[in-house]
Amino acid sequence: MSKSVYLIEQIYMIQLKTVDIQKGSEILKSLSDESRLRILNLILVNEEMCISDLELILDFTQTKTSRHLGILKSIGLLKYRKLDQWVYYYINETYVDIIKHIFKIFGKEPLLYKDLLEYRTLYANNELAIRKQHIRKKIYKVPDL
Repeated sequence: MSKSVYLIEQIYMIQLKTVDIQKGSEILKSLSDESRLRILNLILVNEEMCISDLELILDFTQTKTSRHLGILKSIGLLKYRKLDQWVYYYINETYVDIIKHIFKIFGKEPLLYKDLLEYRTLYANNELAIRKQHIRKKIYKVPDL
C-alpha cells in the first residue's frame, strides 16, 4: 500500500467533528512543505516550542521560521501563548490526533530524528528558551527520543 493511500485511510478513520473538505485541504496543503513538517514534528514531540528555539535547532532564519509558523497558525493547526519575551507555539488540540497519524507514516525519518537529536543537545547545553522556562517552573525533563 502506498503512503498516500495509507494516509487517506488514516484520515478517514479519525473522528474530527470540525473538519470539512476545505479545512482538510488547507491542512494537507500546509503539510506539503518539508520545513513545516520539521517544525510540526518538533512541536508535536516537545509539546510546545518558541521561534528562537526552532530557528536554532533547524538552522532557519527568523523570517523563514516566522513565515512557516504563520501559515500553520493561520489555518488553525497551531496556537500560541506568550511568556515574557517568548511566544510558545503548540498544536491545536483539535488536530493533535491527525498530526500524530501523519507522522506515523514517516517512521524513523533520518532528518526528523536529526532534528530531535539537535533539540536534545541544545536543551542539555541550556541553550534553549524552553529549558529556561522548565528551570523556572522546576521541571527537569530531558527530552525523549
